[in-house]
Amino acid sequence: MLLFLGLLSAFGPFVMDMYLPTLPEMTGYFGTSSSMVQLGLTTSMIGLAVGQLIFGPLSDRYGRKMPLIIAMTLFLFATAGCIFANNISQFVAMRLVQGIAGSGGVVLSRSIASDKYSAMELAMMLGIIGSINGIATVAAPIAGGLMAGLGGWKGIFWCLMGLGAVLLAGSIRMKESLSGSKMKKNGKEAFLGGFRDVLRNRRFVLCIMQYGFTMAVLFTNVASAPFIMQEHYGISPMMFSLVFAVNAIAMAIATALAPRFRSMEKALRTGSDGMLLISVVLCGALLLGCGFWIYETLLFLLLSMVGMSFTASNALAMESGHGNAGIASALLGTAGYAFGGIVPPIVGLGDMIVSAGVLFILFSALSCACTLLTVSKKRPKSFRDIFNRQYQYRESA
Repeated sequence: MLLFLGLLSAFGPFVMDMYLPTLPEMTGYFGTSSSMVQLGLTTSMIGLAVGQLIFGPLSDRYGRKMPLIIAMTLFLFATAGCIFANNISQFVAMRLVQGIAGSGGVVLSRSIASDKYSAMELAMMLGIIGSINGIATVAAPIAGGLMAGLGGWKGIFWCLMGLGAVLLAGSIRMKESLSGSKMKKNGKEAFLGGFRDVLRNRRFVLCIMQYGFTMAVLFTNVASAPFIMQEHYGISPMMFSLVFAVNAIAMAIATALAPRFRSMEKALRTGSDGMLLISVVLCGALLLGCGFWIYETLLFLLLSMVGMSFTASNALAMESGHGNAGIASALLGTAGYAFGGIVPPIVGLGDMIVSAGVLFILFSALSCACTLLTVSKKRPKSFRDIFNRQYQYRESA
């Protein structure tokens, strides 16, 4: 079950990143521009975001097994459509469908874990699943590069089809994790009521916002690191790939270690406070013209705090929305893609060094504020109360 859920959650990185090394080849194959080929990345990300809002609520209505089987079947057809596309327009359209189908695995991996586990057991499962997802983020482009050498870009999509077939077989054999008594029976009314119940849950909304701002920290790094490392520090593309892989593995390890804290609230506080502190130091170091290895060490530590926050916020959010796990998982996943998608254009404004440093601090501070509101037993009346409570917490610690 752990391997099955981990592979489902890794669908996002595999669908988005695995064919990145073959983009130039595909430009020549379809006789089109690079921007049109890259449009396949955009449509797949849109599909991964929107599809979660479809499969999540459906799984609360009909159970987890049937929507998962439908998603994996649709994924096979969409992948075949990509392979046999006659032109770039057909390919881009099939990538949208592929993203929607792949989102079923992403959203249902969290829902199934929430059905089977709770409290610290849920946190441990989500931590391990998150680690597999983090490793998949590193492995997908590397595996795609190896596959491209053997079978070109179509070989990569044949590999994705094989993975989809394995997961379809696992979905058919899987036992339904949502009991019949918990399935929503009243159609549209239950659908809207589930969204209403989840969005009225203040703790859940705060966890989503904290997760979203943490994703913004991550995407600030994703958008800025290639330019800072290669253009500012002058390292080679191969060296950048190795550093990127090390940082991603650090985040994956921290994701798995978060459940070892006494509580998820404690893990969330540690991750959020650590992000803010390291972001301030990192911004100052960049503005002072620090060397590459100081920058990389601080980035390594920052992404470790990001990974820890991911596990804690996901666990607390899914625990808060336990009665509507499919909808809760859908909103959580969509929020992550939404926050992450907004950041890259902002990072490119002005001097990359300055904008990246400032955005690291801004998003970390907002994440920290959401954490304070999430873990506090009494709701603060103003931002001054938030900072006073933060000061009192540090004094008591």
